[in-house]
Amino acid sequence: MHEQRKNESDRAQRLQAARRIVIKLGTSTVTADDGQLSKERVEPIVRSIAHLMKPGKQVVLVTSGAVGLGRGWLGLHRSRLDDLVTKQACAAVGQSLLMDAYKNLFAAFDVKIAQVLLTEEDFTNWRRYSNLQQTMEKLLGFGVLPIVNENDTVSTAELEVSGEGTRRAAFSDNDRLAALVMSGLEADALVLLTNVEGLLRTDDESGSSVVRLVEEMTPEIKELASGVSASGRGGMRTKLEAAEIAMNCGGTAVIANGDTPGVIENIFDGKETGTVFMPATRMRGKRRWIAYAAGVRGRVMVDAGAHRALTQGKASLLASGVVRVESPFAPMDVVSIVDADGREFARGVANCASEEAERKSRDKNVAAGAEAGNGSLVLVTRDNIVLMQK
Repeated sequence: MHEQRKNESDRAQRLQAARRIVIKLGTSTVTADDGQLSKERVEPIVRSIAHLMKPGKQVVLVTSGAVGLGRGWLGLHRSRLDDLVTKQACAAVGQSLLMDAYKNLFAAFDVKIAQVLLTEEDFTNWRRYSNLQQTMEKLLGFGVLPIVNENDTVSTAELEVSGEGTRRAAFSDNDRLAALVMSGLEADALVLLTNVEGLLRTDDESGSSVVRLVEEMTPEIKELASGVSASGRGGMRTKLEAAEIAMNCGGTAVIANGDTPGVIENIFDGKETGTVFMPATRMRGKRRWIAYAAGVRGRVMVDAGAHRALTQGKASLLASGVVRVESPFAPMDVVSIVDADGREFARGVANCASEEAERKSRDKNVAAGAEAGNGSLVLVTRDNIVLMQK
């Protein structure tokens, strides 16, 4: 009981002290059933964000809703959105409607906004990622509220859905987008507002109850999430993935119901609201980018010696430790590093192309006789390796 009270106190203190916050609104919160903006849900959230910003907190708003608003404006039935190009057209129409609505709503509280439309490449390319960070930092420094969405008009990563209802792209929804924005800005808190009270656990007698506090993302916690939402593209699974990124970046994540009156004030007043995910070890800078934002372009299997050197020591990955290259990559691509059983345990930035890595891997005698400091034999340098938590 004492430990529980301590954890509850820690939760409240962290949220009350949060200075930089990312808030994500899902389609079910932003749009009504008829495809129009749901002012009754959005206006109170706008008021709450303005209230947060007044004493100097910095807020980034990640918003869905462009496709839904575009569909409503064009008078299309929801079934028409099975066509990818139609979705992109709806996004083009709806994004301007969405920003115009936010501009008018935030103007009532003297809050200036900026539109930031992003694609997967803005995260997978280190230079573009760094430029994005600098621009966002400047906007926040000006006291502006950046409003972020995926650029669905040109990017298909979020819109494409496989036959099983799951996405093929790593950068796949605004939940993950919000987590990556939170990671890049080293924000203190990530709030995912949706149409449910939080992560639900089924109880034998009382139906279901909200899981109030998550301190570790266990397989049991992940099993509580399944399916996708009716109007949005994600679901609880994608929200848990986003929360896990936030936790591993040293931030606090919250999943809560956007329909609840005063939900944002309640969260940052430290009141028990939704499901709170407590931070784990903070991963900083480029290492965080390698682990979560960068697109994995290649895959190499390493032997037991290399696995030990990477996980138990502070070694670089030498080409001599590579058993085989399982998928091709170019210099400076992020590669997945797997053990003999095919389990990923690390990621890193390759110093050379896969063809050269394969050639050096075959020449074991030359590799074994070379000095460890010989850069030509180092496939991934230690500073560019991140061990993945399981």
